[in-house]
Amino acid sequence: MNRDRKASVFFILVTLLLDTLGVGVMLPVLPKLVSGFFEGDLGAASRHYGAFVAVYSAMQFLFAPVLGGLSDRFGRRVVILGSLLGAALNYALLAVAPGLGWLYFGRIVAGITGASFSAASAYIADITPPGRRAQGFGLVGAAFGLGFVVGPALGGLLGGVHLRLPFVVAAGLNLINFAYGSLVLPESLPRERRRPFSLRRANPLASLAGLGRSRVVLGLAATLVCCTLAQHILQGVWALSTEQRFGWRPVDIGVSLAVAGFGMAVVQGGLIRLVMPRLGERRCVALGLAVGVVSFAGFGLAQSGLAMVALILPNALGGIAAPAAQALVSREVDPSGQGALQGSLASLASLTAVAGPLLGASLLARFAPATAVPRVPGAPFFAAACVSAAGLALALWLFARRSAAGAR
Repeated sequence: MNRDRKASVFFILVTLLLDTLGVGVMLPVLPKLVSGFFEGDLGAASRHYGAFVAVYSAMQFLFAPVLGGLSDRFGRRVVILGSLLGAALNYALLAVAPGLGWLYFGRIVAGITGASFSAASAYIADITPPGRRAQGFGLVGAAFGLGFVVGPALGGLLGGVHLRLPFVVAAGLNLINFAYGSLVLPESLPRERRRPFSLRRANPLASLAGLGRSRVVLGLAATLVCCTLAQHILQGVWALSTEQRFGWRPVDIGVSLAVAGFGMAVVQGGLIRLVMPRLGERRCVALGLAVGVVSFAGFGLAQSGLAMVALILPNALGGIAAPAAQALVSREVDPSGQGALQGSLASLASLTAVAGPLLGASLLARFAPATAVPRVPGAPFFAAACVSAAGLALALWLFARRSAAGAR
């Protein structure tokens, strides 16, 4: 049984790694692929590239609760394996897309199939004891981190051979993983714990409203939003800000992102397993958010590129907050509702993936130019620090209330 569980966890982590790798593998080649349809018009290509990001995140927002709800009804296995086939189809479409419309269709399919991480997270919750879920969700974060390390490097390497080769390789990897999962992945949700599929719960807005039925779930979900929103602000402006402030070249930006992804993988895949049993989930949430406040403010105050690099790994330490908060909120929901819960949380994450870069870019455009009054080049990072501070205040207030209620 233990061997079967390890094989299942390994498969889930590989699946999540491939989801993230698929996003990362496109970063070096998709802008060039899009610009090819506009004969080098970088302005038009940039607008459409931004639209691809929005379409992908919007599809994840819409379909994460749908796939989560379907996994509560039919089981995790069929949803996860079906999503792998859909991902393979998406990359195959991108590999042969003859026009821009096909690229958009491919991104729609990618957003839908990428929403399968709600079912994958529910699978982790199913097979992991409540006291060890933070470590399980930390492994999920590690898989995402490794994907962002490997993806851009693999995309750049393969794209140097042929612009569409990265998509061919990504399609093949997803098909291989589908075959592997068909052999090793057992169902994690027994039939007696399943519940009927509900369109009301699958509605992303209704699913988010469902979080409000419990003040504890709502508070923890809001804390998670602060964690992810701050990180998406950082990711959305990192390249533009470091280029403007310190003259970083694409290679410098790429190396820094690889270091950040490596730090995320180490912290969430290894360090959290050592820290969590000693500190507990609540302290890890508070510590991670506090580190985020300091590191984000440091990015905003940095006067050199070296200072930015020095803060990357401390900032990665703040990554212990999200899996700890996710573990806490998962304890508040019974097993039959884990898929819906993870779908709702995934929808929230998708919204922050849209809002964070837009907020960061707006602040950068307003306060970073030499003619800005007042001129605050680090404004987006200060905003991220404020968001983390709000999450820390909310978490401490929520934990204090729970402690007081337990003492009565």
